Amino acid sequence: MNKLLSIVVPCYNEEEVIGETMKRLNAFCAELTDLDVELIFIDDGSRDRTRALLRSFADEDARIRVVGFARNFGHQTAVTAGIDAARGDAVVLIDADLQDPPEVVHQMIAKWREGYDVVYGVRTERPGESAFKLATARAFYRVLNKLSDVPIPLDTGDFRLMSRHVVDSLVAMPERDRFVRGMVSWVGFKQTALPYRRAERFAGESKYPLRKMLKFATDGILSFSTKPLQMSIGLGMSAASLALAGILYALVLRIFTNQWVEGWTALMIAVLFIGGVQLICVGILGEYIGRIYNEVKHRPLYVVQEYIGYASHEGPARSRSPVVDRK
Repeated sequence: MNKLLSIVVPCYNEEEVIGETMKRLNAFCAELTDLDVELIFIDDGSRDRTRALLRSFADEDARIRVVGFARNFGHQTAVTAGIDAARGDAVVLIDADLQDPPEVVHQMIAKWREGYDVVYGVRTERPGESAFKLATARAFYRVLNKLSDVPIPLDTGDFRLMSRHVVDSLVAMPERDRFVRGMVSWVGFKQTALPYRRAERFAGESKYPLRKMLKFATDGILSFSTKPLQMSIGLGMSAASLALAGILYALVLRIFTNQWVEGWTALMIAVLFIGGVQLICVGILGEYIGRIYNEVKHRPLYVVQEYIGYASHEGPARSRSPVVDRK
């Protein structure tokens, strides 16, 4: 019996590109002669015709499964739902926008057969992206590695192949603030990089505007490091030292000279500086406490409105959703 390869494709408002994505994936699957394939599309609450198109694909092809969210839960949650639903001996994560070419998966499979548990794509070129996005992405990965307790490969995305051992380990990780590429690094196993040239977006627009990019960066840093807390202690001690130096300076002037600080300038500088440091430290604490608050509520990570392409006697490998309308 052939081994099973699960390909997980998170989708959000991909009406313009999903037809071409399906065409490319079908061409890739046709080249696999010794692996069975299941295609798992996660519709992350799309507001266009994405789910209707996916439904039509599933009606025509028994390999296609669709997990339809009740609303938009975010890219990392959609990736998690795909990992939960995957049955394969190996699982590939790939976005629907075709920036990560499906043809590269052949090389990932070859590495997997050599014994690697994780084969992650490393972007050597990123055409079509702005200089600002390239610079901020480069800076993010390097800052993250400086702060993180676990080394995370530079210039990578979620495009990767994972063995069943890795997938089962990820399924056992229940945290809500997901940073999947960091979680894959954390679990360990035998991992290797696969350089590739990223393509331009086939159609549509990026689903990661600046606001979402900032939140994603925050999740990545705070989920894998307590160093911001340690930095806040250092910042507070530095502020206290400067304030003490200012106090000593003012006392020396007052006691030993006829000159001393008059007016509000020095006082306001000290107050604003120390107040700013305190607010920064409180904000960092608040971010960590907010994550604790989200965890202790024990809400499901996502809610599934419907499963498409599953027979009545079967379902996904597992699901964290309590609400299911299986079709």
